[in-house]
Amino acid sequence: MTLLEGRIALVTGGARGIGLAIATMFVEQGARVVLADLDGAAAGRAAEELGDGRALGTRCDVTAEDDVRDAVGAAVERFGRLDVMVNNAGVTRDATMRKMTLDDFRAVLDIHVTGTWLGTRAAGAVMREQGSGSIINISSIAGKVGNFGQTNYSAAKAGIVGMTKAAAKELARSGVRVNAIQPGLIRTAMTEAMPQQAWDAKMAEIPMARAGEPSEVASVATFLACDMSSYMTGAVLEVTGGRYM
Repeated sequence: MTLLEGRIALVTGGARGIGLAIATMFVEQGARVVLADLDGAAAGRAAEELGDGRALGTRCDVTAEDDVRDAVGAAVERFGRLDVMVNNAGVTRDATMRKMTLDDFRAVLDIHVTGTWLGTRAAGAVMREQGSGSIINISSIAGKVGNFGQTNYSAAKAGIVGMTKAAAKELARSGVRVNAIQPGLIRTAMTEAMPQQAWDAKMAEIPMARAGEPSEVASVATFLACDMSSYMTGAVLEVTGGRYM
């Protein structure tokens, strides 16, 4: 028996990176998954590669209430229910406060905080009626310690932690769990594009002396999605190799 046999999941930002790694592991563990991404074509291709009709790709702007509602609706219409919601979609618009524009500050807050809130609200409404469900919000270690040049991103990721705990309290009696993951330096196309000096500086902070892999975040998401974490809600799990303990 696989860990997520018969479960239905929705992953935002699911076309690439950590989101795709989570969706892939969910399918490997028996789930059927909706990949929701701003790049609908990429989401469709990723879903096809997961194969056997176990995945559906759809376009979704997580800051648009109708898009989020439609993505949740697509999961229910196609697969009959929604058991797991992963609010993963995100962006960076890095700059020091002196150089950061108000538009870039607002865009990062909107995608991360508003997007996570809309996803949690829409999924929570379905799960509350079912009497069960797991919502997993992807924060960042930046939300714990703050990163230079990322006042927008750090604020957004800290906000996701507070939102997770508040939503967990609201939904607990309905059988719905809400938890968060705070990844550290994870090897993705985005992080590998960093200047070598910045990469080396981050590596020096990691006791395990290596970057994490997207699959290692996906493993924690799988744990939070399945019954092995059935008595956990409002928790924040760090996946950092010991960075900023």
